[in-house]
Amino acid sequence: MRCPCGQLLRPPLPTWQHGGVTSATHSSLFPQVPESADAVLDGLDPEQREVALALHGPVCVLAGAGTGKTRAITHRIAYGVRAGILQPTSVLAVTFTNRAAGEMRGRLRQLGAAGVQARTFHSAALRQLQYFWPKAVGGDLPRLVERKVQLVAEAATRCRVRLDRNELRDVTSEIEWAKVTQTVPADYPAVVAKTQRDAPRDPAEISQIYAMYEQLKRDRSVIDFEDVLLLTVAILQDRHDIADHVRRQYQHFVVDEYQDVSPLQQRLLDLWLGDRDSLCVVGDASQTIYSFTGATPDHLLNFRTRHPNATVVKLVRDYRSTPQVVHLANGLLAQAGGRAAEHRLELVSQRDKGPEPVHTEYGDEPAEAEGTARRIRDLIAAGVPAGEIAVLYRVNSQSEIYEQALSDAGVPYQLRGAERFFERAEVREAGVALRGAARAGGNDSLLDDAEGLPSQVRAVLSTKGWTTQPPAGSGAVRDRWESLAALVRLAEDFEQAKPGATLSDLVAELDERAAAQHAPAVQGVTLASLHSAKGLEWDAVFLVGLTEGMMPITYAKTDEQIEEERRLLYVGVTRARFHLSLSWSLSRSPGSRGGRRPTRFLNGLRPGSAAPGARGAAGGGGGVERPTVAKRRQRGPALCRVCGKTLTDAGEMKLMRCEDCPSDMDEALYERLRDWRADRAKEIGQPAYCVFTDKTLMAIAEAVPGSEGELAVISGVGVRKMDRFGAAVLAICAGEDPVEGLEGDDGQV
Repeated sequence: MRCPCGQLLRPPLPTWQHGGVTSATHSSLFPQVPESADAVLDGLDPEQREVALALHGPVCVLAGAGTGKTRAITHRIAYGVRAGILQPTSVLAVTFTNRAAGEMRGRLRQLGAAGVQARTFHSAALRQLQYFWPKAVGGDLPRLVERKVQLVAEAATRCRVRLDRNELRDVTSEIEWAKVTQTVPADYPAVVAKTQRDAPRDPAEISQIYAMYEQLKRDRSVIDFEDVLLLTVAILQDRHDIADHVRRQYQHFVVDEYQDVSPLQQRLLDLWLGDRDSLCVVGDASQTIYSFTGATPDHLLNFRTRHPNATVVKLVRDYRSTPQVVHLANGLLAQAGGRAAEHRLELVSQRDKGPEPVHTEYGDEPAEAEGTARRIRDLIAAGVPAGEIAVLYRVNSQSEIYEQALSDAGVPYQLRGAERFFERAEVREAGVALRGAARAGGNDSLLDDAEGLPSQVRAVLSTKGWTTQPPAGSGAVRDRWESLAALVRLAEDFEQAKPGATLSDLVAELDERAAAQHAPAVQGVTLASLHSAKGLEWDAVFLVGLTEGMMPITYAKTDEQIEEERRLLYVGVTRARFHLSLSWSLSRSPGSRGGRRPTRFLNGLRPGSAAPGARGAAGGGGGVERPTVAKRRQRGPALCRVCGKTLTDAGEMKLMRCEDCPSDMDEALYERLRDWRADRAKEIGQPAYCVFTDKTLMAIAEAVPGSEGELAVISGVGVRKMDRFGAAVLAICAGEDPVEGLEGDDGQV
């Protein structure tokens, strides 16, 4: 398949010339379990094989982006288990997200190494804490507070410190940072000063709130997630019998994303290990992007100092990205400074040539969003699946304009960080329906005309909202359909991999995947922050908003903070397999003075720009695209609907009448709309005008729309606001109670 410019869209994936190695990132959905331990090693390149065979002593794997690190360590564990060298129950593999742990469990199961524990630090510690608490302390483990924000808010109130919603979130994060860096409340101000940390409030105030928060937890006998680690550490330190019990259970440890370990997590790991050295760590200092949470690459960089006899393996063969993408990624790090940069890995692409990264300069943010949506629509039309495309930005607040642009372009999308696939209500309902149909077998009338597993699944899910064609637009209805469609595609792949499979077989597979959190892909362009994109990859990646002040972010002041911003962009670049687009806009809104500059990190890398320190920078030019502004559709002049006069004022054009012409506005309706708007603005934590402006409310109160079509034509409504608020507004206009709780109105940023 080729795109309009003639480039091959998804070229065949290469194999390594001496071993037939397959890509680490594209594998069969249902691979066959290897027949033997030696078969586990098939398809690994020499360095990955070296990792898999290094089963004794400390091992440090320095793995660049796209080099197959998860493949290497899961094959290492599986080979050790299948060869009888490692007992499955004696291995503990730890990582940082439930998604990553679930993926690891799924891969180990497919390699015939079921029984190995793959967990996050927190979940592993929580299991141990729950098991040993009665013996170590007595009684039941205190209740775990999953969201500490409310408790922090109460602590602030008791300290007579007023925090708005954003400050509350920042102070909560600051308390989390203090705890994982093992900083007690009294020491917090001094530690902030010593580390030059940019605290969100006066450190003395935060220290006071932090102390009160801890007091409230003690008074109510509750603990938070950081306490899970702290208490597990305390028990293992104080009770040698319990520490010995854990060490007898787990004799071999694997730590993924080791560059993200916090001091507290390292302390727990040391207690798990004791005086043993059966440890394998995997990481890349160039992907350290979570220092604000307490993560530090020091443990990775100092590993060989702590373990002089460690086996060190470097993975630099990049199976994910084309040479063009890898060249840009390497160029970003070549300009980096600091200790992490001294240990950077020079990636070597193993893929065929692809298109050059596209650098595009836009006049303003709306133009950038619309241009990005057009490019995405073209890629989808040319054959790139929507689920293989991502738009990545620096902060979550940038998402809305891209949501709007994609919605206007008719492109489905999903926001990264939403509910887990198997926890979605529609997926749980579908599972119940499929399980019931499997039990009923031939007695279920739904399956009378369904031949083959996919047809049976389609028949069952059609009762839950699945249709052959997706619903128009976006929102909750489309999200539900996408989830069900993902299950239909899974059934099709399952039957292809296992001909003759029954509905019961599929239900069993779904149960195993749910337990491992191994979800099928939902088709839709992914919108995500750069931080949340870590560990993911797509065929096409659009990096947007790459201007000074956003990349690096304006509050990154120190050299160390600037370098972390560079690494964040590096992570974004290395998410792309084939298509990579980088863009920026010169102003925020149309007609504004274009004073923005593209990020300094692209100097010397984007066409026409000079390298850092060079004189006479071209400032753009070269191969940087500057799209011509599309001519807007010509419309006739806006006329006052009362006197017929041509309107030029924006407010008058919204009302479609002169300001001084008589209004037929329903005053009571206008007041009800204003009251509703105030409530909605408070709920989502935004100014009232972000819901609707006064002029738009006046226009609604004058028109009194009775249908979506009549409401949609009112200036200031638009597609997104129609999705979010349309039902409530129409209900108010009809004299009914507004429909609330619409999807996407939770105020999250």
